[in-house]
Amino acid sequence: MRRILGLALAAATLAGVSAVGAVSAAAASSPNISRDDCTAAGGQIVSRPYAGYSCALPDGTTQAIT
Repeated sequence: MRRILGLALAAATLAGVSAVGAVSAAAASSPNISRDDCTAAGGQIVSRPYAGYSCALPDGTTQAIT
């Protein structure tokens, strides 16, 4: 009985941590950046049709330009 309870608690804890991680990763991956901050970080300003400009950073991520 203790083993089953322990496994259920561990699974619930792991699910909670992964949900929090996914939310914080999504929030961290899409902030806006200014043109000056983009070039200072080594990024390139890229024009997106019908969507304005974005910053392509060296690590492969893109962020919207404010």
